[in-house]
Amino acid sequence: MVDDSVSATAVVDAPVSSVFAVLADPVAHAAIDGTGWVTEAVDAARLTRSGQLFRMSMFHADHPDGRYETVNRVEAFEPPNAISWATGYLDDDGTLQFGGWVWRYDLAPSGSAVTTVTLTYDWSATSEPTRARIGFPPFPPEHLTRSLAHLAALATSTT
Repeated sequence: MVDDSVSATAVVDAPVSSVFAVLADPVAHAAIDGTGWVTEAVDAARLTRSGQLFRMSMFHADHPDGRYETVNRVEAFEPPNAISWATGYLDDDGTLQFGGWVWRYDLAPSGSAVTTVTLTYDWSATSEPTRARIGFPPFPPEHLTRSLAHLAALATSTT
């Protein structure tokens, strides 16, 4: 059986509300990203609800265009416990398409000033042709651990 997701967990020395606030700020996503692919937020508005769309500028040397843009749709918005988004793109005809993968952060308070954060990258809805073309996960699992370390640094600097 093939795994369709990968997860990492870290303890962050910041209140759950502070950690959630960092995740709900697309401007912070480039600093959080453990892959180095996110370069900046195109849409700087804070995330406030499920269904909200936000765009990110990206760079990946193996992408056909190198620089590209994603359109993400907030799937879960449950302050301060969970936030997730599906990554998509605008097709040539302007139609929004999704690749079938989701980034999800689950947060659990461990006292008043400590949060346990689990980051999950789930590609279970990705089609077989896309899986074959991209390969999943498209990065080593250490990228999730690195993302959580970056998140911890940002969250602790704001408390």
